[in-house]
Parts: sequence; structure tokens; C-alpha cells
Amino acid sequence: MRIAFFEIEQWEADYIKSQISNLKSQIEFFFTEKKIDKDNLDEVLRQVQDRNFDAISIFVGSEIKKEVIDAFPNLKLLTTRSAGFDHIDLEAIKQKNIKAGYVPGYGDNTVAEFAFALILNLSRKIFEAYDRIKEKGLFDFEGLRGFDLKGKTIGVVGTGRIGKYAVAIAKGFGMNVLAFDSYPDEKFAAEKGFKYVSLDELLENSDVISLHVPYFPSTSSGQGTHHLINSNNINKIKKGALLINTARGAIVETDALVKALNEGRLGGYGADVLEEEGVIKDERQFLLYGNLEGHNLKTVLENHVLIDMPNVIITPHNAFNTTEALQRILDTDIENIKSFIEKGETKFPIP
Repeated sequence: MRIAFFEIEQWEADYIKSQISNLKSQIEFFFTEKKIDKDNLDEVLRQVQDRNFDAISIFVGSEIKKEVIDAFPNLKLLTTRSAGFDHIDLEAIKQKNIKAGYVPGYGDNTVAEFAFALILNLSRKIFEAYDRIKEKGLFDFEGLRGFDLKGKTIGVVGTGRIGKYAVAIAKGFGMNVLAFDSYPDEKFAAEKGFKYVSLDELLENSDVISLHVPYFPSTSSGQGTHHLINSNNINKIKKGALLINTARGAIVETDALVKALNEGRLGGYGADVLEEEGVIKDERQFLLYGNLEGHNLKTVLENHVLIDMPNVIITPHNAFNTTEALQRILDTDIENIKSFIEKGETKFPIP
């Protein structure tokens, strides 16, 4: 069996080989730090010099669309080392009967903790204070007044694994909690002492809003979560509230977000994700080799405006990035691969 791992570090490669090489099946590995998507597909194929992989393992920087899938004629298994899978064309892999696996619960507390790091950074103007001392040499708190979290209301959008941890952390801060979820867990709400409300009610009454829903594109059968926060509802947000996004960039309509921040509707925005973040991550590569089709260049420009705003903190998709979470990711990916080799199915199939 031939397996290619993309976006992989050397220590990860060493660990994977130590855990998989002892299987009865003979495994041939290929490891690269590069991502793979339709824009760099030709470059990657020149590097691997062979398309006959039975399995590929990817991370969130890769986009597995139809062009990529078609480039590997022997592909039988695709695993993603992430909880999200919006970077995969699920219909295309289904049509080719390719098995797919993901990592459903590696970062439940990890991402929720990071969301609160963003909340505290904005509510207490920590970065601004640090920058004032480090870059300007001013040891002065004038203009740095923030607000307490205790007694404030947080709106948690999505109460899956990560959202539940966010609720628990908020309760530890003494916050009131409102939640929105298409499938409310009333038992959990009773245990933690919060209530589910409509999305509009949550937006109107929350001092802080934290997004913890997966990304699903809108289809003929449902709205999905694409631009869940958009130009039609962003003005319903309580004036001065903080919006936090550690889920996926496209859950928030960037155009509406920039306008709400510019007009003072939002008090601040903290995000670990962006729309078109793949372009932002490697603009030189995109300008030299990228394909404009399927990309929104206005959104790319708006991302630069966001990054420069004083009440905005953007981090580079780093919420997952702890030693413990990375180990859980690798272990789960290995379980998916082993399960496929032994049973023909992944242990954690993409739903």
C-alpha cells in the first residue's frame, strides 16, 4: 500500500512510520511539508513523480477538489487530520467510492481555550498594551480600559464538542450563557444552567459571540452555515459586542464584517480563520501559479483591511496547535489508516 502524507513535519513522519510500519501489509510512505490543491497540483505531481497512491492524508491547508482526486487514479482512502472537512469535495470521493476519515474530537478544549484567549485579548486590550510597551516604549495605561467578563452574556453558536467546552469555560468566568444550535442539547443546558434561543435573539442580547459550528455550504436542500453571520443579520448584533470565530472563515461574510467594524456596530473581532485564507497564507505562490477561478479577490483585499484594524486580532489558523492536540490528531489519523488496512473502513468516517 502506498500512502502520501501532505503538510507533515519530520517528527510527525517519524512517529507515523513507527506506528504503521509494523502492520502485516507492506507500506510505502511519501511525506512532504507541502499542501496539495488544484493550484499547486502540477508542482506536487512533479515532486512525487508518481500518481499511484492508494491513500493520501492531508491537513486543513490542502483542498481536495475533483481535479486533485482525478489526479490519483488508484486512490482508495482519503484521511484529513482535522475535525472540519469543508476542504474536501465529498461528492467527488463518494462517486469514486473512496473511503474518507477525519478527526472528530482532537481539540474540544484546545480550540475553546483559544477562543477565550481571543476574548480576553480584546476585552482587556492586551495586544494593544503589549505593543505600546514593546514597540513604543510607553508604560502608560491611558486609553486601555476594558471590561469584565463576569456578569456579561456570551452567545455560543454551536454546542457540539468545542461549544460545550466554551460554555463550561464561560460559566467559570461567571458569564451568562445563551446558545443557538440546530439540534439543542437540553439536558446539557439544564446541567450547565443556560438556555437555547434563536440566532437573532442571541445576536441581539450577547456581549460576546463565539462561533463553534462546522462549515457546510448552502445547498438546495438546506441553508448550511455559509455566511451564517451576514449582511442581513450582522446589524442585529448588540452594539459594541465582540465577535469571535475559531470555526471557519466562510461562516462570517467578510464584506458585512468589515462594514460592521468600520461603522462601530462591532466592538471587536477575534478570529483564527479567514475567508480565502489559503490565498493569504501564500500570496506569492498564488500570484505566480494560482488560478483566479473560484477565488474572491475582493475578499482577499478585505482581509488585509481586517488585519490592519486596531480592534481586530487575526491569528493564522493556530487554535489547534498544542502538543497534546497534535498528538491526538496523529493517533486518530493512524487509527483511521489502520482500520482501513485491516477492515476496509475508517474508524471515524466523514459523516
